[in-house]
Amino acid sequence: MTDLSVSNGAAAALVPPPDREEIWLQPPRHRIERRSVGWWLVRGALTVAVVVGALVAAYVLAEPARPWVGPVLIGASVLGVAHLAVVPLWRYAVHRWEATEEAVYVRSGWFVREWRVAPISRIQTVDTVRGPLQQLFGLATVAVTTASAHGAIYLVGLDHRVAADLTTELTRITQATPGDAT
Repeated sequence: MTDLSVSNGAAAALVPPPDREEIWLQPPRHRIERRSVGWWLVRGALTVAVVVGALVAAYVLAEPARPWVGPVLIGASVLGVAHLAVVPLWRYAVHRWEATEEAVYVRSGWFVREWRVAPISRIQTVDTVRGPLQQLFGLATVAVTTASAHGAIYLVGLDHRVAADLTTELTRITQATPGDAT
């Protein structure tokens, strides 16, 4: 049995499937890191700041545009604050992940929930991505690439140590798994 433990005492990241040959569908059982809320908040705040800043510059510099830029500026500011108040917590609430020796499961989505499953035998690459903000928050994203037309599966908001261990473990499992990886 393969078991990845995280420093905060979360459950194992990889568990064997029940005594069956086929892959069984299950809800992913791991939450992403709580620090992801801060990461999404900062990313959103930077986006809102750029949009509102551009509108403020247009309002100040373009005298003829003021009648329409003012209401747009107010609307963008209100929507930006609402976005920052709701989106990071909502994303934290809906994102889940799990990796077993049979498949990688990811659930995400807002109003439409997306539940993606990548069988281990179909995995082509496993990558870890850590942008500057993710590094600041100690987070990483694991990208599991298959030959699917839907693209890679992204496990966002993982602790960077868990992501590194998961990448290593998935690489080990995929190398040992027979299949065509297409």
